[in-house]
Amino acid sequence: MSNSKDRLNWCLESEKRMRKIKPNDKLSKEHIEKAKHNLKAADYNVQGHFDDWAVSQSYYAMYHALLAILFKKGFESKNHECTISTVEFLIEVKEVNLSMEDLSFIRTTEQMTTKDAKSLREEFQYGTKTDVNRILLTELLQKSKAIVEKIEVILSEMQN
Repeated sequence: MSNSKDRLNWCLESEKRMRKIKPNDKLSKEHIEKAKHNLKAADYNVQGHFDDWAVSQSYYAMYHALLAILFKKGFESKNHECTISTVEFLIEVKEVNLSMEDLSFIRTTEQMTTKDAKSLREEFQYGTKTDVNRILLTELLQKSKAIVEKIEVILSEMQN
């Protein structure tokens, strides 16, 4: 059994983390819309020099796109790690045509920084820093937009 399958099973052991549901196209679409909303808010906050909030919104844009996949596939997640791990499992079993590189960017990116998007979001959401390196922030926003767009296309091609 793969690591991601073990993590999926662990997630499904408690409905506080995740549960299997009937696939829900409506909620899937709503989460993609929420992802796009978060990307717009991130752009707005960059313009207003609220960089810390832009980091959080970039992460949540990608996170809501992952939730869209899960609702389309019949999962409801209430745990960030379970969401990411379940999408990883779906990629491994060829049910979702998203690259592991994109998923890695959300969890453990090495392309931009030593910190992943989730860690950056936590640092700025719970810490006191408000300024973000502009190059890092620009790359984060560009990659977040690209991932959300990819997932939107994947969802339009996906069968439940």
